[in-house]
Amino acid sequence: MATSPLNRKLTQAPTWAFTAYAIFAAFTTYLCMYGFRKGFSVGTYEEQSAGFFGSVFALKSAMVISQVIGYALSKYIGVKVNSEMPKSIRGLALIGSIVVAQLALLAVALLPSTGKALAMFFNGLPLGMVWGMVFSFLEGRRLTELLGAGLCCAFIVGSACAKFIGQTLIDAGVPEHWMPFAVGLCYLPVFLLSVWLLCQLPNPSSQDESARVRREPMDRKARQRFLMVYFPGLIAGFLTYIALPVCRDYRDNFLKELLGDEELGASIFLKLDLPIAIAVLSIVALLFLVRDNRRGFFLTHVSALTGTILLGGCTYLHARGAIGNSSWMFWSGFGTFLAYVPFNCIFYDRMIAALGTVATAVFCIMMADALGYTAVIGVLTYEQMAGGLGGSKVEFSHQLCYATSVIGSICLVGSWLFFRTKTKASS
Repeated sequence: MATSPLNRKLTQAPTWAFTAYAIFAAFTTYLCMYGFRKGFSVGTYEEQSAGFFGSVFALKSAMVISQVIGYALSKYIGVKVNSEMPKSIRGLALIGSIVVAQLALLAVALLPSTGKALAMFFNGLPLGMVWGMVFSFLEGRRLTELLGAGLCCAFIVGSACAKFIGQTLIDAGVPEHWMPFAVGLCYLPVFLLSVWLLCQLPNPSSQDESARVRREPMDRKARQRFLMVYFPGLIAGFLTYIALPVCRDYRDNFLKELLGDEELGASIFLKLDLPIAIAVLSIVALLFLVRDNRRGFFLTHVSALTGTILLGGCTYLHARGAIGNSSWMFWSGFGTFLAYVPFNCIFYDRMIAALGTVATAVFCIMMADALGYTAVIGVLTYEQMAGGLGGSKVEFSHQLCYATSVIGSICLVGSWLFFRTKTKASS
């Protein structure tokens, strides 16, 4: 296949230049995805409802649940599509996903309440595969931790940026139902340029393959064989991940409600999440210094376990009145992302390298994501249909944080116990 001049230059570029370029391209691509996914969540859509599952839901909750259903279904589709997708069509697939999502936001602006909720399903449906497509450009490299840390910065600050722009547009007079489409238009040109830049990245070198194991697309038989061999350890990791998106997504979608009287305007989203991004990603990026794959894999367990314990601890302090809403949102976000970030970039990449098996980390990530967002659907639907805990989002979030802390901590220990006998140190 013919290569572009930029691709050839990147192949010969110094390590620092390649790293900076790859992080910029991946970060901006995934950051822009949030302009199409999360802009709508800054709206409150008060005193509006929609028919959903045969019941009447608050419109915002119906939109959130509908989008997550589409997003979760996309993850299941991505288990096959992402793990088998050749690099040659990833760019077109990324652009096609965003075009469909943006058209769905146009439908949100035009349709009545129930139609808006349905449109959000088609908005989420293509977006769930974007992470896997972007990360597949980065996995299997000696610098994957560093590249992954830069990419993960996008999903910590991406939502905050989209909500900041959305709130700014509302403050400027853009109608609430047109705001999500308008946010997408702001991001579209940058997204198209970012995808082009991402597609210029060269394939992993022979040195990368020697250090991190060759990465190949996995057909159905390869996926089944991989699951059967490592099933107990994978299940422990998947259970941890199932709990994490529930906490993260609930905080993300209802941050304004959880802040309550402490909500301080559009800038509050960046004030909370930007320091979290810097702190978490500084910690994760340091793991690239660990050359031994087995040691690096188990250090990701330590990072995630620290996060789950912190999540439970800060929630306990908030429930006892020792810290305020904004402090709780900061520390719970920090704990959640400290556990969540490794699973989205380096946990499975290091696992495959430490196991010494030819596979793709994207398969594991998409499987974990699919299960995690299925749990998100169940929790959000339960809260609406069963009333949660007397309608208090704060009390409901407390319970989610406690459950995530306990389940995640136990399963991370279980994962470590299983894989300590299966993995091998780097030669």
